[in-house]
Amino acid sequence: MTARVNHFKTVPTLVKAMSDLSINVSNVSLETSLKHLVDLRASQLNQCAFCVDMHVKEAKLHGERELRLHHVAIWRESPLFTAKEKAALALTEALTRLGDHGIDEALYSEVRAHFSEVETSELTFCIAVINTWNRLMVLSQMTPGALDSAYGLDRADLR
Repeated sequence: MTARVNHFKTVPTLVKAMSDLSINVSNVSLETSLKHLVDLRASQLNQCAFCVDMHVKEAKLHGERELRLHHVAIWRESPLFTAKEKAALALTEALTRLGDHGIDEALYSEVRAHFSEVETSELTFCIAVINTWNRLMVLSQMTPGALDSAYGLDRADLR
């Protein structure tokens, strides 16, 4: 994979604004483990190699079990996720692959059964932010692991 445009160098002000938004989103009330699942699933769907690599490492550093990380791709069939996590993953998929008819009432009701109105908004922002990063990184084709030492991800020991 050959790196293309480096957004960090070409538009640092915009990257800083996006990074600031990411920091704010990382501080919402949702469980850290749930945010990692959302980040990983969206990155898988968007085929963002850099982000899949990054979010697996982040999740592992925060104590996520490796088997659950492997099961994110098959979350519907997996017994390793709670109903709340499955609702979040379903919303992640629906908002990542937004269809012609948006989000149907059944999915919205399922999400609201597990998340308050504030948490639903927070989850939506988490999904929006990772999808934006995925699009930036897919275009740039940054090498997976290229920023591991800068972000402390080399501590995940997943080489």
